[in-house]
Amino acid sequence: MKTQLLDAQQIELKLNRLAVEIYENNMQEDELLFVGIAGRGVDMAKLLKKKIEKISNLHILLYTVIIDKETPVESHVKEPIQIEGKSIILIDDVANSGKTLMFALKNFLTAIPKKIQIAVMVDRKHKRYPVTADYIGMQISTTLQEHIVVYVEKGQLKQVYIE
Repeated sequence: MKTQLLDAQQIELKLNRLAVEIYENNMQEDELLFVGIAGRGVDMAKLLKKKIEKISNLHILLYTVIIDKETPVESHVKEPIQIEGKSIILIDDVANSGKTLMFALKNFLTAIPKKIQIAVMVDRKHKRYPVTADYIGMQISTTLQEHIVVYVEKGQLKQVYIE
């Protein structure tokens, strides 16, 4: 059984708020690196990038982390990326245990970025790894058996539901 948590209009409001928060906390930066986790994380990163560019002159570069969410030990950034001294925002749709985010972060530990922040649409609070999001669209407590789905259509986040 599916239960809707957010509709398209609510998602839009959450994205607007996340964009403003990210901008407010990074307005002193010359450049931000948005790194979306392949799939819905990239879709969300693209939407946030557009929203921030509408309200600021902040220069945002977009990258993709390729990772198998089932066995995330190996991951890589799709494009070459220079992270030394840069501010990075790692973006995904749902934070579950922190495992995917932790292994995605591994890509940025070989150099010294200025800072790394994390943005997610939904945080489930089932932390097994020491990774927490800085920007959260919605926080929800669920059972381990429940599954959060962010439905995307043509690059737009249309619905968030639990099943």
